[in-house]
Amino acid sequence: PFKLVILDEADNMTSDAQQALRRIMEIYAQNTRFILLANYVSRIIDPIISRCAVFRFSPLPRHLMAERLRHIAEKEGIALKEDAVDVIYELSEGDMRRAINLLQVAAAANKVVDGNAVAAAAAAVRPSDIVELFNLALGGDYLKAREKLRELMYIKGVAGVDFIRAFQRELIRMSLDDELKAEVAELLADVDYRLTQGADEEIQLAYLLAKLGAIGKRVRSTASPPKKR
Repeated sequence: PFKLVILDEADNMTSDAQQALRRIMEIYAQNTRFILLANYVSRIIDPIISRCAVFRFSPLPRHLMAERLRHIAEKEGIALKEDAVDVIYELSEGDMRRAINLLQVAAAANKVVDGNAVAAAAAAVRPSDIVELFNLALGGDYLKAREKLRELMYIKGVAGVDFIRAFQRELIRMSLDDELKAEVAELLADVDYRLTQGADEEIQLAYLLAKLGAIGKRVRSTASPPKKR
C-alpha cells in the first residue's frame, strides 16, 4: 500500500519549492505516490517531469460543459441565460471546475445569471472592451486607450494576465492580415513573459498599447498614397 499526495496547481510553485519537492519525492519514493495537477506542464521543472508519467487532458467541448452547467443551474434553481454559458466557457477555457466556480460566484450576487453577471463576478474583461482598447491603441489614440486600460484595471479589477489572454482570444477573430496578427502575437508573448517574471502590470500593459500605436502608425503610413511632387 502507498500513501497518496495530491498537489493541485503545482505549476504555480516557485522553482525553489519544486526543487524541494523533487528531493521529497526521491526520499519517499518507496512508499508514496505523488500526483501533480497543473495547467501548464512547461512550468514544471524537468527533474520532476522525468520522474512522472504525464497524462494530458483536453479541455471539455462546449456542448458538454453547457449541458452540465444547465443541469447544475436547474438543480440549484438558477436562472441561467445562454449568453452566460458562452462567457463561462470562454473564461474557463474548457475547465469544468473553473466553470462551476464562475457560475457559483455569479449566482451568489445575481438572481438572473447572464453574460454581464459572469464577467463582473470573474472581474474579466469583455470582448467588446478588448476590441475598443485595441482599436484605440492601433488608431494612435494612446491617451484614451490608457484611460480605458486604467478603468478596466482599477475599477473593474481586471488582472494583467487576463488582459493578455483576452487580447489573444480576440486577435484571432480580428480582421487583420496574417503578418500583422503575427507581429501582435509576438508582442503579446513578450509582455506575457515579463508579467510572469514579476514586472509591473500597468507599465507593461501601457507599453503594449504604445507598441500597438507604433504598429498602427507604420501600417497607416505604408498604406497611404505617395505625395505628389
